[in-house]
Parts: sequence; C-alpha cells; structure tokens
Amino acid sequence: MTIQEIKQRFGIIGTSPLLDRAIDIAVQVAPTDLAVLITGESGTGKEVFPQIIHQMSAKKHGAYIAVNCGAIPEGTIDSELFGHEKGSFTGANEARKGYFEVADGGTIFLDEVAEMPLATQARLLRVLETGEFIRVGSSKVQKTNVRVVAATNVNIPEAISRGRFREDLYYRLNTVPILLPALRERRQDIHMLFRKFASDFAAKYRMPVIKLQPDAEKLLTNYYWHGNIRQLKNVTEQVSIIEKTRDIDGDILKKYLPDHQTSTAGVPMLARNAQTGNETQERDFLFQLLQQMRTELNDLKALTMQLMQSGGRLTPELMQQNAPVLQKHFTEFQQHGGNMNSSTSHNENTVVIHEPGWQNNVHDEIVAPEVFVEDSLSLQDKEIELITRALEKHRGKRKNAAKELGISERTLYRKINEYDIKG
Repeated sequence: MTIQEIKQRFGIIGTSPLLDRAIDIAVQVAPTDLAVLITGESGTGKEVFPQIIHQMSAKKHGAYIAVNCGAIPEGTIDSELFGHEKGSFTGANEARKGYFEVADGGTIFLDEVAEMPLATQARLLRVLETGEFIRVGSSKVQKTNVRVVAATNVNIPEAISRGRFREDLYYRLNTVPILLPALRERRQDIHMLFRKFASDFAAKYRMPVIKLQPDAEKLLTNYYWHGNIRQLKNVTEQVSIIEKTRDIDGDILKKYLPDHQTSTAGVPMLARNAQTGNETQERDFLFQLLQQMRTELNDLKALTMQLMQSGGRLTPELMQQNAPVLQKHFTEFQQHGGNMNSSTSHNENTVVIHEPGWQNNVHDEIVAPEVFVEDSLSLQDKEIELITRALEKHRGKRKNAAKELGISERTLYRKINEYDIKG
C-alpha cells in the first residue's frame, strides 16, 4: 500500500515530506511487535498513527484499545490497565479485567503516557519486557501478548531529569520513535486542510462553503498555530458558523486568530521541546521563585532592623555583613533610576548613600524610615509581582523576562493578559 493510499484510507491530508516520513516509519514498523513512541505537539494528529500501525500489523484482527492516561485518576489507573480482584479495594464488588487483559492479541494505545504515575510506569515496564502483569489485589502472574503504542507531547528527557518519568521505560518505549511535525512546519498543507474542514462543516450545517481571499489565505498560512490542526479546525468551524458572508478576507479572519500574528517573529510560543500545557512544571518554577523572593524579603527585613539599631548609618561592618543583599538590590534600584552614589561623610567610618525618598540629616547620613513589610500569601499577588519585576528588569522584553522566570513566552503572555499587567 502506497503512502497516498494510506492517507486516503485514514483521512490524512497533506503533502509535507515530514508528514510522509512519519507515515513511512509507521508502515515499516507495523509488521513487527516493537513498541512505538509517537511524539509531537498537542493537536498534530498523533491518535491516527496507532490505528495505521494496528491495521497494518499481524494483530489487526485483535482488539484495539485507546487509553488516555492523563484522564484516569492516579488511584484507579492500575485497576483500569491491569484489572483487579473482588474486594481488593473499597468499591471492588467484583473482579474486573484490565485493558492489557482485554487487548490480549491486539494493540493498546497509551495516549499522554508521560502523565502516568511512576508506580504504574514500573508495571508497564514489566509488561513490555516480559509480557507479564498482576491484577490489583492478586498474586497471580498473568501473561499478555499486546502491542504497545504510546504518545506524548511532553519533552520526556526533561521529565526524566525532573524525576517524573522512568529512564528505562523511555528507552523501552522509544524503540521506534515517530515525530509528527507541527502545522507551522508543513505550511503547504494549511490551506488544503482549511478547505477540507470548510467543506465538511458546510455539509454538516447545510450552508455554502466559505472561501478565503488572497490576503486571508496568506494570513492563514503564516500564522503560528499553537494548537496545530485542532486549532485550525476550530477556527474554520467558528468562521463557517458565525460569518454571514462566504467570502472571507484578512480583516474578518483576524478576529478569529489570537494575537493577530502573521508570522512566528515575536509571537509568544512554547519552544519545540517544551512541555506544552504542562502546568505542573510552570507551578514548580513559580514556587521556586516565590521561595527565593521570600528569602530576599527576610534578608531585607534583617538589614532594615540593623539600620534602625545603628541610627540609620550604613557602616562598613553592616556593608560587610550584608554584602550580597546590598549588591543585588542596590544595583537593581540604580538600574531603575535611583541615584545611589557611595561617598564618605564627615565620619570616615560611615558610608553615606544618597537616594530619593530617604530623609538625610545635616551630615547627609541616612536616617532609615520605619518600614512595615506585609508578606502577602496570595500566589496571584506573588505571580503579578514577579512578572512585573521581570518585565521592568528587562525593559519590557518578554522573551528575556520569560527566560528569567523560567516559563514559556506563551505562558507569560497569557498571564500578562490574565492579570492585566502593563509593561
């Protein structure tokens, strides 16, 4: 069967060499029993390739089961995959077969495999290596002859480094990798996909097919498409339903494209290998930054108390004790326009620092004002403060600010809009 025949059979649209390469690998690996790992961004159509592999394999007459690992609660995923015995846990009123038992002799597709708990990953590794598994609540070892195809949009090597995915399981799954290209990497297919979706929705809703004017076609082709094919299909459906005119120009299409960006330059995006939609990683970065900020606040509080006890004089002893804090925060203040010139006053042992808003005595020595620091426990407030500080530090350059915060430009852009941050 040729690649073109496979495309027609499974409804795959496109002429991209990258897409053809992925299909060719799937066809070559299908007759074997090797595990396959399909990677690619969300919305690239990963769910079609396990079906190609199954239908062109020796197990095509067996069961085909697709499992979304990210949608199954951690407490029940072992039972779902491997089954359980009666009474093995509360609510287990009868014995139940798991997917690996039901799919014996067929293919099981594990979508979002990187969301699987570590304990379940260990069980899966045993199935891949020996074909053996044990039901929850049982001690009897059972055998299964299942072809495993897994998929993820997560950067697994990074997940391994963070202790969230087993390295041995990765190498066992990744026997034959298939990488699906993002939609922006196959721009020649975008308008073709749009026409197909437009035709489908016209038939579904019994209305004329929408068509794009040249400026709209150019806008469609050059758009970044964060959500890939899924987003393109969604936009096509919205335009088909909402717009009364069937002749769509660029101005109309812009209303349905977030950010109205026509190229990849300057568009907030997740990097190629970033964990798209991985809120856990983002949360970890934020908590790490919050902890760092709390430490800095405590250091500043201690310095303020020492200043008050010394009568507002920043003596050489205080400077030596608090050198890291002074170096960091005074430098940042100066970058934001503060006049912080160190000089020596009438007392050779007292360092005088002039800065706006501080009242100086007749000798120009610092008199520290009373400082009351209220440490907000609101995560939202901390996020806003961190983002604002990062934007100010990098003079509004979001790419640099996102890098400093440890999050993607797309996440930063979303939070700026969510919190209405100016900068």
